[in-house]
Amino acid sequence: MNEILKDPVCHMEVPATSLATEYVGIHYAFCSEQCKERFQSNPHLYVGLPGHKAPAQQGRAVIKRRRLALSIPLDEIQAEQVRHALFEMMGIREVSIDAVIVEIQYDLIQATAEQIANKLGTIGVNLGVGWNDRIKLAFINYLEECEIDNLEIENKKGCH
Repeated sequence: MNEILKDPVCHMEVPATSLATEYVGIHYAFCSEQCKERFQSNPHLYVGLPGHKAPAQQGRAVIKRRRLALSIPLDEIQAEQVRHALFEMMGIREVSIDAVIVEIQYDLIQATAEQIANKLGTIGVNLGVGWNDRIKLAFINYLEECEIDNLEIENKKGCH
């Protein structure tokens, strides 16, 4: 019989063998590479520490809104490709596209600007010269990582 586990990121029930990994001796399974990547980047956001629930276990969401200005407008077919690709991702709440502006609202606990940029890169839409660099600017990723670090449950006094 196949054991079923709950994905610690999105809470979907998945087979225990699905994208399996171990963390501190505990077996975890994931519904997607996106969830596995989020978990591996910051596991304490999802599983907490002994005696402390993680932000994800508390049902917290960290809603972000990012705007991407394009140098070349998207036509309707390209805009629909972008919307469709983004809504395939976990944590995407809203996508609005107005020719040269793409605005994305997402839950930082489930998705990052870097994952969004990578997803956009896979669809091959001509979004204008340098668009990928604009969304992947180091300061955006740095700000998100600082925010993630602040959400993690810190246990710096005592245990290692």
